[in-house]
Amino acid sequence: MALNLAPANPESGFSFLVRKLAGQDDRFQVAFAVVQKAIAARAFPACALAVTFRGELIAHKAFGHFTYDSGSPEVSTASIFDLASLTKVVATTTMAMVLYERGLLDLEAPVAAIVPEFVGPATEDDARRREVTLRMLLAHSSGLPAYEKLFLHARTREDLLRAVFGTPLVSDPGTHAEYSDIGFIILGTALERLADEALDVFSQREIFGPLGMRHTTFAPASDLKNSIPPTADDRKFRHRIIQGEVQDENASVLGGVAAHAGLFSTADDLAVFAHAMLNGGHPILRAATVELFTRRESKPAGTSRALGWDTPSAPSQSGKYLSSRTFGHLGYTGTSLWIDPDRQVSITLLTNRTWPDCQNEAIKQIRPAFHDAVIEALEKNA
Repeated sequence: MALNLAPANPESGFSFLVRKLAGQDDRFQVAFAVVQKAIAARAFPACALAVTFRGELIAHKAFGHFTYDSGSPEVSTASIFDLASLTKVVATTTMAMVLYERGLLDLEAPVAAIVPEFVGPATEDDARRREVTLRMLLAHSSGLPAYEKLFLHARTREDLLRAVFGTPLVSDPGTHAEYSDIGFIILGTALERLADEALDVFSQREIFGPLGMRHTTFAPASDLKNSIPPTADDRKFRHRIIQGEVQDENASVLGGVAAHAGLFSTADDLAVFAHAMLNGGHPILRAATVELFTRRESKPAGTSRALGWDTPSAPSQSGKYLSSRTFGHLGYTGTSLWIDPDRQVSITLLTNRTWPDCQNEAIKQIRPAFHDAVIEALEKNA
């Protein structure tokens, strides 16, 4: 049975992702046990996962409940998760790739040429800002800080963007890799101006629609709430259970549509997306573009970052087996996606480890153990 993607063009080189799930419980018994033990240990209450291998969906399972309350709904393979920073690669970076192919995005273009507010009156004393390029934003080497709690003072989208544009650099551009939500928010603004279109609208038409990712969206409609595990009991900022709305507070102030967080999806849809990336980007991208954006950058020294994407480092959340050409990303809510073009494998793991208060970080040990168990199962059955 093939997943319901957009109609394939026989000449495009695109192939459907085929379901081949028979025997998954036996084949991935150890990997599934890693997740089940994690739920029992309260590392997270909810989990959905997917594994693709050589063009086939060979694992697709869900475990646990929405919360630790035994009466809460069971998770299903149709459950929709807050992807958190997977937004950066599935939506924002892919938008950048499309614009690059169309000649609308120059990686070496200065950010200030597109977002002049980045060097506005509040930042005139720092000439370094004019050196920051779009490549640096994608590669997290702009010199901007990782994160700022801008939501504590900014109450509207406009206020928060002004605060983002004025955030001081913490290092010289191009000299240091510092994973930065701030940089990606600025990148999102630049991309929207280059495309003359909002991130969510562009992503739906150019990425999710063509790939048949029917359950992937920003700002989910209210009737989807019961399909979405909650991510936090927010008693400090919004003073409510966060379910069906983005967990990230800065993204919340931005209206739920942000370049760094805000996307919701299923393990099924992400398997389709990963399959497209393993298939040279077809039908939405060219293979050369995928190679360019997923290849680890040579500068700054020691970086693990590609353009938008991350690559395995030692030790890595991707485990110990994936190849050096692997690319992927993590999400704060307990999500991850790793894609290995050498092995032709992708592994999607979605959880709500932030429930109820974001304090539990056991996911850091569970991710590599799960990935290793998946690869060991594949090698055992090779």
